[in-house]
Amino acid sequence: MEIDMLYAATTLLALAIMAGAALLGWQGWLALKNRELELRSPPPAMERGSAEGMARIEIADLKERIRKLEAIASGVDL
Repeated sequence: MEIDMLYAATTLLALAIMAGAALLGWQGWLALKNRELELRSPPPAMERGSAEGMARIEIADLKERIRKLEAIASGVDL
């Protein structure tokens, strides 16, 4: 009976050590991938673009909407 308990305790200890090593490896891999993503992403200033460009796009979009509404009001099919 004592030898069975020794085998069980040894197996449990080995399993705990392997699980701990796997967990450390997983955390290291996640840290590596997180670092890769940080290095690949553009800086926040470039991500948003210039304010002038966004304003021009919005103005063009509004002009297009106005043109469509005027066409609808005059009864023209687009």
